[in-house]
Amino acid sequence: MKQSAPTSTRLSHLRTLFGRFAFVVLVVLSFALMLVGKADTVAVRSVRIWVADALVPVMDVMSQPASFITAVTANIRELAAIREENARLRDENARLLRWQTAARVLETENESLRQLMHFVPSPQATFVSARVVADTGGAFAHSVLVTAGARELVSKGHAVVSGEGLVGRVIETGRRASRVLLLTDINSRIPVAIGNARQRAILAGDNTDRPRLMFSRGQMAVVPGDRVATSGVAGVFPPGLPVGVVASVNDGEIRIKPYYQRDRLEYVRVVDYGVSDVISDLASPSIDGAAGQSRTEKNR
Repeated sequence: MKQSAPTSTRLSHLRTLFGRFAFVVLVVLSFALMLVGKADTVAVRSVRIWVADALVPVMDVMSQPASFITAVTANIRELAAIREENARLRDENARLLRWQTAARVLETENESLRQLMHFVPSPQATFVSARVVADTGGAFAHSVLVTAGARELVSKGHAVVSGEGLVGRVIETGRRASRVLLLTDINSRIPVAIGNARQRAILAGDNTDRPRLMFSRGQMAVVPGDRVATSGVAGVFPPGLPVGVVASVNDGEIRIKPYYQRDRLEYVRVVDYGVSDVISDLASPSIDGAAGQSRTEKNR
């Protein structure tokens, strides 16, 4: 115990002296290092490089956590930006899909109207364009409703055409709508001419997609592919309106493929050629389809 007390006293004196002169010693060492650095000797450069080589691995290890935290923070920010961008792209995609649907509808209407422009009535004829709004027919009747009526000066007997050719004729008119009897209806009878020879016949609908030809004279040479147009007989339609082509000739039965397609009718033109209503079997459908057909056969 007696020996430990003087030792502790000496250590206390040494710490006190070190505390007093430590600042002075550090200042002196700093100036000394500055002077040595200014000297720029080979030995100083070598020591500096050696110290740098020794400290770089330590500093690299110490910087890893900071780099990792920086990368994680950048990833979090990037994920947040990607989420915002994804939400924006979803909204934009939904908006573009709506525009795409509208564009497709407009494209379809535009195509229908372009096809309708293929048919140009004669200068003396007047016409009004209309949209097909309902197919009121079925297996036993072929007719459609169009958005044109007495308000547009549409009358019974007016021809109805599409961009491809003749569709039918108006049989009933209201103020804002009209009913059109299609060529394929069983009550439809249209005077037509076949091929370049203009052989005359009657196109008779039978509620199928391929109406048949009824000849007023003996059988004539008709082959598939011959074009059929209105003949102008009876004054119901002017001559030359395209109707269709001969689809088949089997055992004397001749079937015609109309130019228009019933399931694709969207826009039509109701044309007034200045022909007055003709009250006859060729111009007006009978109340009973079979009776109308029998009367036509009788008139033949």
